Amino acid sequence: MVEHPAYPVGLRLTGRRVVVIGGGQVAQRRLPALIAAGADVTLISPSATPSVEAMADAGEIRWVRRRYQDGDLADAWYALVATADAEANEQISAEAEDHRVWCVRSDDASAATAWTPATGRSEGVTVAVLTTDTPDPRRSAAIRDAVVEGLRDGTLVAPQQRTRTPGVALVGGGPGDPDLITVRGRRLLAEADVVIADRLGPRDLLDELPPHVEVIDAAKIPYGRFMAQEAINNALIEHAKAGKAVVRLKGGDPYVFGRGMEELQALAEAGIACTVVPGISSSISVPSAAGIPVTHRGVAHEFTVVSGHVAPDDPRSLVDWKSLAQLRGTLVLLMAVDKIGPIAQALITHGKNPQTPVALVQEGTTAAQRRVDATLATVGEVARAEEVKPPAVIVIGDVVTVNPRP
Repeated sequence: MVEHPAYPVGLRLTGRRVVVIGGGQVAQRRLPALIAAGADVTLISPSATPSVEAMADAGEIRWVRRRYQDGDLADAWYALVATADAEANEQISAEAEDHRVWCVRSDDASAATAWTPATGRSEGVTVAVLTTDTPDPRRSAAIRDAVVEGLRDGTLVAPQQRTRTPGVALVGGGPGDPDLITVRGRRLLAEADVVIADRLGPRDLLDELPPHVEVIDAAKIPYGRFMAQEAINNALIEHAKAGKAVVRLKGGDPYVFGRGMEELQALAEAGIACTVVPGISSSISVPSAAGIPVTHRGVAHEFTVVSGHVAPDDPRSLVDWKSLAQLRGTLVLLMAVDKIGPIAQALITHGKNPQTPVALVQEGTTAAQRRVDATLATVGEVARAEEVKPPAVIVIGDVVTVNPRP
């Protein structure tokens, strides 16, 4: 008998009876997709994993707590056989054949009348992968993952299929490593007509953009009588009103010292639709990349993130440095390289131990990352001697020495 490849088809199971026999790990993996498809699922099994039992308790499936009996597939459209009893599996397959019920078998794919593909979803598209002849789950899963990742990051979107939604997306690009932008942020970049980028965003991603995309350096927007931020707001509004899909690419997260809310408010006043895509904040990710946990059991139960762009004695400062000096947890400073000397002195003056460990992590998560260690008493001098430059994240606290450096 000639072996032919399987014929791929999408089953519409909403409201239709599906019978799953066996409540173990296979059922636990397959049931969520059947539930999501709207199937009327009956589980037949004397026992089940806690997760499967929770689905029954929540009313997502009906659980018949016994072994399979002849006739259980009556009126079924689809059956999944997932028991460890080979004899019972043969009986179930025979009943499925008699009733013309598509039947998947977890124990013997060659005896099944249907195979479950490796599936993934991205933006309204379902990708289902079956290998030819006998199913090869690992290969199918690897191919599925490659296709879904391409759809999510935009590398598989053909130009004529490119979706574009006029408006603005404020995208947090993460700490600098292009791999640390979110999947959604990368997809929106791939769909953009215009990208207005900060210098701290993941610059390597800009090279991946199609040639028609206009890339604007936010630092170089001419602002004349406007403040720089007002000029950026105006550029966002102008391009969005022209019907463009605009991405405002920021470093870290748009709302962590990123002025994201100022831009969103300006867009709202102009009647421009805006999407906010959170990003991985450098306040957590950069210390992590340098081997520093911002919290650690028995060492620090809290961490505080502070902007250090103005000195403690500056009347514009909104930071209560005296209270910060009394905290026992971790202090993370952003935009503080040129003010670290006065900041350290203020913390010592208000009672912080001068020997408190300090780490300065410059250009964290990038190929140029470097870490410089000091104490609160020496950090100002060390930062100058080592010529630490922005962008750098400064971590103050005992967590700095939790992980011994090689």
